[in-house]
Amino acid sequence: MRSLVLVFLLFSICLSLLLVESLSPSLNDDVLGLIVFKADIQDPDGKLISWNEDDDSPCNNWAGIKCNPRSNRVSDLVLDGFGLSGKLGRGLLQLRFLRKLSLANNNFTGSLSLSFDQLSDLRFLDLSENGLSGEVPSDFFSQCGSLRSVSLAKNRFSGPVPESLSSCSTLASLNLSGNQFSGALPAGMWSMSGLRSLDLSENMLEGEIPKGIEGLNNLRVISLRSNGFFGEVPDGIGSCLLLRSVDLSRNSLSGGIPNTMQKLSLCNNLVLGRNGFTWEVPEWIGEMRSLETLDLSDNNFTGQLPVSLGKLQSLKIFNVSNNALTGSLPESMSSCINLLAFDISRNAFSGDVPSWVFKLGLQQVLFSGNRLSGSIHDAFVSSPENSQKKLVMLDVSQNVLSGEIPAVLGNFGSLQFLNMARNSFLGGIPSSIGQLKILKFLDLSENELNGSIPLEIGALTSLDELRLEKNSLGGNIPLSIGDSSSLKSLYLAHNEITGPIPASIAKLSYLQTVDFSFNQLTGTLPKQLANLVHLQLFNISHNQLQGELPAGSFFNTIAPSAVSGNPSLCGAAANRSCPTVLPKPIVLNPNSTDATPTTIAESFGRGKKILSISALIAIGAAAAIVIGVITITVLNLRVRSSMPHSAVALTFSGGDDFSKSPSTDGSSGKLVMFSGDPDFSTGAHALLNKDCELGRGGFGAVYQTMLKDGRSVAIKKLTVSSLVKSQEEFEREVKKLGKVHHANLVALDGYYWTPSLQLIIYEFVSGGNLYKHLHEGSGENRLSWNERFNIILGAAKGLAHLHQMNVIHYNLKSSNILVDSSGEAKVADYGLARLLPMLDRYVLSSKIQSALGYMAPEFACKTVKITEKCDVYGFGILVLEIVTGKRPVEYMEDDVVVLSDMVRGALEEGKVEECVDGRLQGKFPAEEAIPVMKLGLICTSQVPSNRPDMAEVVNILELIRSPSESQDELGDFN
Repeated sequence: MRSLVLVFLLFSICLSLLLVESLSPSLNDDVLGLIVFKADIQDPDGKLISWNEDDDSPCNNWAGIKCNPRSNRVSDLVLDGFGLSGKLGRGLLQLRFLRKLSLANNNFTGSLSLSFDQLSDLRFLDLSENGLSGEVPSDFFSQCGSLRSVSLAKNRFSGPVPESLSSCSTLASLNLSGNQFSGALPAGMWSMSGLRSLDLSENMLEGEIPKGIEGLNNLRVISLRSNGFFGEVPDGIGSCLLLRSVDLSRNSLSGGIPNTMQKLSLCNNLVLGRNGFTWEVPEWIGEMRSLETLDLSDNNFTGQLPVSLGKLQSLKIFNVSNNALTGSLPESMSSCINLLAFDISRNAFSGDVPSWVFKLGLQQVLFSGNRLSGSIHDAFVSSPENSQKKLVMLDVSQNVLSGEIPAVLGNFGSLQFLNMARNSFLGGIPSSIGQLKILKFLDLSENELNGSIPLEIGALTSLDELRLEKNSLGGNIPLSIGDSSSLKSLYLAHNEITGPIPASIAKLSYLQTVDFSFNQLTGTLPKQLANLVHLQLFNISHNQLQGELPAGSFFNTIAPSAVSGNPSLCGAAANRSCPTVLPKPIVLNPNSTDATPTTIAESFGRGKKILSISALIAIGAAAAIVIGVITITVLNLRVRSSMPHSAVALTFSGGDDFSKSPSTDGSSGKLVMFSGDPDFSTGAHALLNKDCELGRGGFGAVYQTMLKDGRSVAIKKLTVSSLVKSQEEFEREVKKLGKVHHANLVALDGYYWTPSLQLIIYEFVSGGNLYKHLHEGSGENRLSWNERFNIILGAAKGLAHLHQMNVIHYNLKSSNILVDSSGEAKVADYGLARLLPMLDRYVLSSKIQSALGYMAPEFACKTVKITEKCDVYGFGILVLEIVTGKRPVEYMEDDVVVLSDMVRGALEEGKVEECVDGRLQGKFPAEEAIPVMKLGLICTSQVPSNRPDMAEVVNILELIRSPSESQDELGDFN
């Protein structure tokens, strides 16, 4: 009996488990589908971290999920703007009860593979603003019985609009805009009787608009903008009585506006611009009383504007620009009391500017390119104060307006754009112009204005562009112009302006374009103009300027045509050398009985040619220099001839720190070691043995030897002996470098000095230089990404420390980056240029010409100061070299490839990842490699001030490498 009970209990338990199992799949379908969907995509921001496959249901706290409270099944999946990418997998098809699917504003790619027969409850679908592509299957909408809203906008879909749309009788909103759909609209398009909103704008659709649109009697909004539709607009559109917005702009439609459209009494927006519509603007347009926007611009309308426009009292935007309309503006439009923007530009309107225009409180008045005439004084003065404060944009250019510019213009304090160019305005520029505090654009060019530029122009601190060219303005350029701190463009050409160019213009740090040509400017150009780093054009031709052009920056490459017509201007661009300016010389007059100095001119007056004392001193100095050079050359030749070819015998006497002063006699040199034993175990004769040579650089050859304590050192024999400073200055500079200590810098251990031979003693780094690792190593010994990144970061830290110690490297390149046995980067050869008697960039360039490609552009500019930013430029090139594995400049058979240009071009084309060294075979994190290359490009900016400091570079590199990443994780990329 007990056994029967046990069997029964087991049977009951099994039955319960079976029931649970039978219910469980239906309850977990949503979890399964969502987890499969998640597995197919990338979630870089971790927005879906709450999606846990161990949960029984996604309805509690899963991000973007909403469930039906009755069935506990997923009803809404809304992941808009989650930053997701990947393809839309079939996991979504498990969500059988889904009513709303919105994945807008993500980065999904691939084709559309969903099928509505498996999502039969779906009512809302939004896949807009992704990267989906390909054709939408023709049967995609064949099972769309429950769909109410579909948006595929702003993707890359192509091909025809699916025919199956005609079966979506319940669809209320369809948005396919911003894709590449092509071909004609399907014939059944107008059978979707429930459609309220249709947006097919910005595609490549063509053909005529199909007839039968009257079938869409629920339609409120239609937009076919920016396609290739042609022919006439179907009359049936007037039967869509509920239409609120019609946008057929930017097509090739022709004919007149259909008369049936006058029945669209509810229409707020009628936009027909950029087509080929003809005939007159119909009188019945005034019956569309609800219109707020009427845009008939860029068509072929003719005749006059109808008086009925005055009935459109709800009108806010009126645009009939670029047609062939004539006559005067209808006075009836003064009843359009809600009008904000009024654009009649580029027509043939005539007559006066009506005063009612400035009484309506308009924000934009655009009248350019017509035949309006007379004065605008009365129209300005009659405008009420509250209307004056609303006007933001006024353009009356290219008319035949005359008279003076009214002083009341200053009352229009909200103006940001003012264009009165190419009229016949005369008189002066009113000083009230200075009251337009937020004005950004001012163009009064090509009028008959005279007088001076008002001082109040400096009050326009928001002004971006000032155009006053081709008038009769005189006087000086006001100093206050330097207070217009936002100016980018300044045009004063073809006037009668006199006086100098004020130095205050150099305060306009954003200035890009300047044209002062064809005036009567005099004086010299302010040297401060060279500080305008954004200059792209500076035309001062045909003036009376004199003296030397500013040195440096833009003015080193200024076009000769921009300075022509100034007979006394000198410099390379003016094709005229500048005379050497010397102080007035003092001479002694031999005919005088006293010791009173006289001038050369006075001496010449007595018929005597007398050399000044300064000239005599200069001649004497030159002779002394020549004798000195000959003497040093002879001594060098004697010293070198006395040395064996294989070695140089040296006698060392030295100390072991900065405080010791080793003796020096006529037959020995001076050796100073900053630490350790100064004796060399191999003997002096082996120091410069050819067999011990490690390599050669711009400053000398490097040899390896060993100290008595067993420590290896590297000895650099300087080959710039004739340029090295005196012993005192040489020792001072070397000791300064000896005090620089950092883990990423090669330590300087000491030095040796004789007048004919100088040696620098460094720590020995066993791993060789970076150049050999990058360009001469075998495939098996290639540097991994992790090793490359560490070398970049280490070099950056070393340079940052140098700059902190006020030391500039001057000679940064991959052969001067050493790698120790642990893979740590050590910067070598820093500061050696300081050993030269003067930091002449041309001498420097010749000594480090092997650094071709690393040298900052300012090395070629004699007047630009060499700063730490030169090292930053070289570091940027070094970064690109390390990441790409390519040399800074590579010579092909018929081309020269500059590394920075190649990477910058790839970045612009979106292919920068392809620049990473192919030897890494894809084993690198793109999220590190790409930002590192971008940082390299920023460091190689042509403008030094745009380059970051090395301390900033270190911080950026440390941010690029996530601090949470362990070395083990990085090992996956090695």
